[in-house]
Amino acid sequence: MNKYMLLLYIGTFFTAFSQLLLKQSANRSYRHPVFEYLNWRVITAYIIFSGVLLLNTYALTQVDMKYGSIIDTFSYVFVMILSCLILKEKFTKGKVIGNLLIIAGIILYQM
Repeated sequence: MNKYMLLLYIGTFFTAFSQLLLKQSANRSYRHPVFEYLNWRVITAYIIFSGVLLLNTYALTQVDMKYGSIIDTFSYVFVMILSCLILKEKFTKGKVIGNLLIIAGIILYQM
C-alpha cells in the first residue's frame, strides 16, 4: 500500500468521526432551530468534511480511481467501531457480519 492510499484511509476515518459529531448534534435539543446548525459539533464536522475533500482530491491524483470507492466503503467499519466507543452503541450480529464482508471485499479487491 502506498502513502496516498494510506491518506485515503485516514480521510475515511475522519469522515466517520465527523459523522459521529453530526449524530451527537442531532441527538441534542436546542432552544432555537438555528442552533441545530450553528453549534460546534456541526461546524467542526463540516470543517472536517471539507478537509477530507481536499485530502481525497490530492490523494486520488496518485491512486487509481478504482481504489478510491473501495477504500471509501471502509468508513462503515470506522463508523461501527466509533459508535461503539463514543456513542456506546452495541454491536449486533448483522453489523458485525456486514462489516466483516466489507473488510473481506476490500482485501480481495486489493490483491
